[in-house]
Amino acid sequence: MAQENLTVVVHAPGDLRLENRPVPEPEPHEVLLQMHSVGICGSDVHYWQYGRIGDFVVRKPMVVGHEAAGRVVKVGSAVKHLSVGDRVAIEPGVPRETDEYFKSGRYNLSPTIFFCATPPDDGNLCRYYKHSANFCYKLPDNVTFEEGALIEPLSVGIHACRRAGVTLGSIVLICGAGPIGLVSLLVAKAMGASQVIVTDLSPERLTMAKQLGADVQLTVKKGDAPEQLAKSVHDLLGAQPHMTIECTGAESSIQTAIYATRSGGVVVLVGLGSAMATIPLVNAAVREVDIRGVFRYCNTWPMAIAMLASGKVNVKPLVTHRFPLEQALAAFETTRQGVGIKVMLKCDQSDLNP
Repeated sequence: MAQENLTVVVHAPGDLRLENRPVPEPEPHEVLLQMHSVGICGSDVHYWQYGRIGDFVVRKPMVVGHEAAGRVVKVGSAVKHLSVGDRVAIEPGVPRETDEYFKSGRYNLSPTIFFCATPPDDGNLCRYYKHSANFCYKLPDNVTFEEGALIEPLSVGIHACRRAGVTLGSIVLICGAGPIGLVSLLVAKAMGASQVIVTDLSPERLTMAKQLGADVQLTVKKGDAPEQLAKSVHDLLGAQPHMTIECTGAESSIQTAIYATRSGGVVVLVGLGSAMATIPLVNAAVREVDIRGVFRYCNTWPMAIAMLASGKVNVKPLVTHRFPLEQALAAFETTRQGVGIKVMLKCDQSDLNP
């Protein structure tokens, strides 16, 4: 095995470096992976640009990357279900203890959870990376490494749609047509939503939403009144949505989400904006509109793999740019500029295929 382990590391705001680090040795319950495809997330760019997201602050050099798939090259002594050569998708959140959240199946809420590329935990944008074997999921032969890496953002969409209660015949509003809005669209349609309307500032992104199955697209302009936008949603659909999945974090968009959702419906907040927001809470309260949060995901990888393997969901169009690992800085700059949808880094020099 080549001992060169090229790794992408954030040192401080604006300081992203390519470094060579030692190849790690897996513990008994871990596997060593040769990374293949790693997507760049908005959070990776945010840590690079600002050195923090909310209370998560980069205080020491941190490896970025958490949307990933690779191949098993070494197996810990206690691992039974994986073998060398297996292609796997990586769930980046691994609980550290068997607390009440773990026991109730909501391990994503455990305060001590390990999570790739969230300070102080290192991510997996590198050549070789070790991870808990229980959170590495074998990919079927007809699911590519890139699809495996895209299970991470797809999982956010699955968790958001579960929290929203999307089911057969649901009418769904999705605010924002970035990667998370688009995966939420894909999942909502796969779960049986009859109509999905997607809003965004960018006509290009709405074109992609249409290609991925959005029934209606609504272009939003800065300064549009939320109540007016809610009326436009109703007029375009001929009905109010049962649920709204808010993927922007923008205060005005959260307001629109509440006004637009029918009485007794659900608003799910996925996008993260400012810590405090002014929203029409009384409007939501008197109409029994439930407001629910989303923090990452839990128990989504098996469902996501089944959706991809069966062809019920196609995430392939989301990948618009590919870079070899050596060009990680250019890849991050592309993502920062908001060009395309998903930028994928290829970490295996001998296999640059999807």
